[in-house]
Amino acid sequence: MANTIHVDVVSAEELIFSGEAEFVAIPAEMGEIGILPMHAPLITRIRPGAVRIKRPNQAEEEYVFVAGGILEVQPYAVTVLADTAIRGRDLDEAKAYEAKQEAEDSLLNQASNIDYAKAQAEIAMAMAQLSLIQKLRQQRH
Repeated sequence: MANTIHVDVVSAEELIFSGEAEFVAIPAEMGEIGILPMHAPLITRIRPGAVRIKRPNQAEEEYVFVAGGILEVQPYAVTVLADTAIRGRDLDEAKAYEAKQEAEDSLLNQASNIDYAKAQAEIAMAMAQLSLIQKLRQQRH
């Protein structure tokens, strides 16, 4: 057996990913964290972005979009408890672009009674989705 770490990515709705990995990269609150087997224990918040999972004996990495949540790391296990998690292949570019436009429009509309923090969070989430979609598109070509 290769030197691996068990990874679970869970959303409120379902288990998105469960399996062994050689390496995991996660968008933590203070920046991206790279995790290898035997990583020191850690708990931190996650920001919107892509979880990259390098599976043993596979050339391409697997991607999962997370909208935020909590990360727990133990020497042989990584658990991502995401507010929202979507498999990279299931992302919808049109929906992400539309959500970004709606949030930007609400920020520009001076007459509306909006929550600026919520609108900015929605823009960040949509931008992270669009970034992952673009990265996946480049991998395919």
